[in-house]
Amino acid sequence: MGALRRRTQHFLLWIFIAVLSVVLTPLSAFAQDEKRSNAVLDITKAVLLDPTTYTPAVLSYTSQRMDWNTSQPLFNAGWLEHNQRFTISGRPDDKPISYEAGNRQITRMALVHLQESVINNVSAQFFERALIQRYPEHRKLLKTLSWVERISFSAYVGYLASVDHFQQAQKNQEMASQLVVR
Repeated sequence: MGALRRRTQHFLLWIFIAVLSVVLTPLSAFAQDEKRSNAVLDITKAVLLDPTTYTPAVLSYTSQRMDWNTSQPLFNAGWLEHNQRFTISGRPDDKPISYEAGNRQITRMALVHLQESVINNVSAQFFERALIQRYPEHRKLLKTLSWVERISFSAYVGYLASVDHFQQAQKNQEMASQLVVR
């Protein structure tokens, strides 16, 4: 999963660079137009009020917390942590870090997903504005495509960030219930 995540991050970085290069040229016209002087404020507001900005981080945080919390009874029974980011040595299948350190790690990882979403949504907003300025007769279509892109990005990143943790939490609950029965 680590290689896929790195490839995804590199891919997103290249998309961001490409979008910036396409968007920065028309945005110079924005800076000259007094009517558009609030573009940065409008984009900031749009990103902050957009639920797709927060969805991947919320999914990441929630799924990791479920995984971490359901792992605790197993750790108390002597089980080892497979995820190297949550072990004392940094190697898989070793003693887990403390509960508090795990919580900090989960928060850091969720903030990384929030950062990715903010970058994507700011880029999408800039790109949308530049295209609407160039093609004002297609405003509704461009806004719709922008929503589709942001929702797709949010769903994809949210899924990648959470699916393994939700599955692991379910497995942990099953294993913990078997511990109690014995």
